[in-house]
Amino acid sequence: MPDLYGLILTGGSGTRLWPRSREDLPKQFLALYGTRTLLQDTMARMLNVVPVERLFSVTGTQWEALVTHQAREAAVSRVGGPAERLPEGFAVQEPCARNTAPAILLGVEAVREAGAADDDIVIVTPSDHIVRDPRAFAEALRTATQAAAEGFLTTLGVVPDRPETGFGYIRRGRPRSLAQGETIPPDPPHGEWFEAEAFVEKPDLPTAEAYLKSGKYFWNSGVFIFSLRTLEAELARTAPELRSLMGNGTHALREAFRDIKPVSFDVAIMERAHRVAVVPLDAGWSDVGSWDALHDLLEQDEQGNTAMGDVVLRNSGNCLVDSRGRLAVLNGVTDLVVVDSPDALFITRRGTSQEVRDVVKALKEEGRREVIHISESSRPWGGYRVLCEDARHRVRRVTVMQGRTLPVQSFHHSNEHWILLQGTGRLTLGDQTRFIHEGEGVFIPKDTPHGLENCGHIDLEFIAIQEGEFLGEDEL
Repeated sequence: MPDLYGLILTGGSGTRLWPRSREDLPKQFLALYGTRTLLQDTMARMLNVVPVERLFSVTGTQWEALVTHQAREAAVSRVGGPAERLPEGFAVQEPCARNTAPAILLGVEAVREAGAADDDIVIVTPSDHIVRDPRAFAEALRTATQAAAEGFLTTLGVVPDRPETGFGYIRRGRPRSLAQGETIPPDPPHGEWFEAEAFVEKPDLPTAEAYLKSGKYFWNSGVFIFSLRTLEAELARTAPELRSLMGNGTHALREAFRDIKPVSFDVAIMERAHRVAVVPLDAGWSDVGSWDALHDLLEQDEQGNTAMGDVVLRNSGNCLVDSRGRLAVLNGVTDLVVVDSPDALFITRRGTSQEVRDVVKALKEEGRREVIHISESSRPWGGYRVLCEDARHRVRRVTVMQGRTLPVQSFHHSNEHWILLQGTGRLTLGDQTRFIHEGEGVFIPKDTPHGLENCGHIDLEFIAIQEGEFLGEDEL
C-alpha cells in the first residue's frame, strides 16, 4: 500500500474578511468558527487521514513561525489522541507568492526529501476553509486515494446546495464502477467517484441554476489528491516548463522561484490532464469567502442575528456583528454587517460584503496601513495589541505566556519604554540579565539587544512604548 502525505497551503492575501484579516494576517490564522483557527481545524481534519510525521505546510517566510506554532498546538491538543510532534521542516517556505502550482511543486519536493516514493500519494488542501463534518471529509479523501492509486489526478467536488456564481464548477462524467455502454444513473451509489468531464468557469445565475438542477456539477474545492508518479507524468505533458524544475530538491526550486510565472494548479495541470477524477464531498464545506458566508454558517438567534464579542441587539434582525474589543449596540436596524477592530470599523449591508475587496483596494491605493498591518497578533510566545499609534510613537500591550520567551532583538531607529503590569520576568538588556517585577519600568535604548523570559506562574504582561523616526523594523 502506498504511504499518504499531506500538504497544507497557507498563503492568501487576507482581504475578503477585512478588517479582521489583513495582508499580515490572512483568515486561516483566525478563529472564525469555534475556538480553533481555520489552519488548526485543517490540521485536525488532515490528522484523521495522514500521520503527523508525513504532514507538511507550504507557507510564506513571514508566516513560518506562526504556522508552526498553530500547527503544533493543533497536533498536541488532538481530542482522544496522544500529543504528536511535527516533522522536521514542517513549514516549507516559499520565497515569494507564485500561486498554487509552484507552491504545490515546492511542497512535493519537500515530500520527496522526506522519503516519499513514486507510488506514494499526496493530499493537498487549502487551510482557510470550513468543513462542518470532518468524518465525511475523511471518507471522501479515502475514496479519492483509491482513484489516485489507479493513476488519476483527483479532486474533491463539493455537492452544491444553491446556485452559486462565485465558484468554478466541475462536470462529472462516467462513474468509475460503470461498464462502458451502460446508462449513467442520476443518483450514483454512495462512495462512488467519477471521471471528470470538464472544469467550468464561474457561471451567471441562470447557468448556475441549471447546473444545480442537473445534479452533474460540483463546486471546485481546491483539494487535490495524486501519486507522485502521476503528477510528474501529467506535468511533462501539460506544463513541461514546471516539470523541468522538479527533481533537484527544495533548495534548487527556491533559487528559481522568483522567475516562475504565477499559475494555479487547476490551470497548469488539472484542466488539461488526461485522467482526472472527482469525488463528491458533502461535508458542510465553505470557503468562508465573505462576511455574508460566515453569517450563514454561524448560529443565529430568532431574528437571524449572529454576534461575536460584547454585542447588544435591540429590535434588529438579520445582522452579523463582530465586536471583540468593546461593547457594540445595534438598535432598530436590519441586514447589516458590522465588524469592529481596534483600528478600523467596517459597516456594510448584508448581501454586499463581497465588495470588501474593492474597499480594500481603494484604501491600499490611499496608502492606509490598516489594510496591511495588524493591530493585534498571536505569536509562539504570546501576543500583543496596539493601543495607539502615530508617525513616531506606538503603544502596545504585550503578553508573554507562562514558560515562553520574547526573543532577543534590537531596534536601530527607535527606543522603547516598558512598564510591567503583572508577572515576573528575566530581562536580557545588552550584556546584563536581571529579574523584573510588577510595577517596574525599563528603558531600552536604540541598538541594544533585549529579550524577556516569563519565569513566573502566570502570564506576563507589560506596556511597550516605542518612539523614533521609524517603527517598521519591529519584529515582535
